[in-house]
Amino acid sequence: MTNPVIKALGRKLRLGVIGGGPSSFIGIVHRGASTLEEYYEVSAGVLSSNPEKSVEHAREMGIERGYATAQDMILAEANRDDGVDVIAIMTPNNSHYSIACMAADHGFHIMCEKPLTNDLDEAMALVYKIQASSVECCVAYAYSGYPMVREARAIIEAGELGEVRMVQCDYVQGHLAELTDSEKTNTNWHMDPAMAGPSLILGDIGTHCYHLASFVTGMVPAELSADLASIVPGREADDYTGILTRYKNNARGSFFITQAAAGADHGLYLRVFGSKGGLEWHQEQPNQLLVRRIGQPTQLLQKGGPGLHEAANRVSRIAVGHPEGYREAFANLYTDLAEVIIAQKTGVKENPLARYFPDIQDGAQGVAFVRAAINSHQKNGEWVSLASNA
Repeated sequence: MTNPVIKALGRKLRLGVIGGGPSSFIGIVHRGASTLEEYYEVSAGVLSSNPEKSVEHAREMGIERGYATAQDMILAEANRDDGVDVIAIMTPNNSHYSIACMAADHGFHIMCEKPLTNDLDEAMALVYKIQASSVECCVAYAYSGYPMVREARAIIEAGELGEVRMVQCDYVQGHLAELTDSEKTNTNWHMDPAMAGPSLILGDIGTHCYHLASFVTGMVPAELSADLASIVPGREADDYTGILTRYKNNARGSFFITQAAAGADHGLYLRVFGSKGGLEWHQEQPNQLLVRRIGQPTQLLQKGGPGLHEAANRVSRIAVGHPEGYREAFANLYTDLAEVIIAQKTGVKENPLARYFPDIQDGAQGVAFVRAAINSHQKNGEWVSLASNA
């Protein structure tokens, strides 16, 4: 089958990566996801904060053009006839804003790791900048790329569960159940609030819960009550949060989020209950979705199986029984972004389902969620309006 990108443009989209060097977990995920469907080729990169190592890493990884700094890459690529089309930002959180601003100012489309920024004023400034331009920006809330998450959203959008009344999203990890060596030596930027933001747990995985619940239900909380804590003795960064949410339609929600649950693996799951039934999705079994309707047998829907909505089918690659996982979900965000960019470049009408990717507004809402949760915690769990923190 002809690759639609090559057919439309006569070439693949060119991707420039900033961050995500050879020792980075997320770097190989981004590069692999971008090339999985052959929509992109990685053409340029900044692979280290050390200028010499950055160029060396690019050469070792087979990336054609390695640059010393993000500024060098953006300026040079903007002046090339064969410059990159999209820039992926995988640097520490405190640098997202300046890099994204420069990329947008030079007309590059953006894939940005979450959280969008550490500061809500910066996040809103980015929203205004992106919306005033022709630049597309995807924020890497990858769990929204799973086919059965999109099926869950389609079920709710179709009204099959009735009015949403309750939302629960938990994210229970165990890799920080003990102090790590990098904490003891102060070599992990994720534990540094100047780089990672004011709350480790909120910025690192809390925003995933918030976005997943909002993405599937189509609802954002009107207000929340939050408790934050450092559970592990000797740790300064937050490794736990419990959050209650209220919605405008009187629905209620809760988040239980931690990285300090001894023995836990990953533990991201979502449950939504409406007036006609409910659904349940576990990220550790991502190809299945449980659906329960009043007066009917429980359904176990399978990715690739019969009867799914087009929102799920369009992001499923292979037939039922063949699992797809995290990298494939990540690739779906890159594919959505590519389809929107191609439509813009060629003047063709885009598939509305391609707009399911988390956009700049979703990124800013995640930053507003972090601010509201911190504000609530500092007021001993007082209910705080998200609108007043946006």
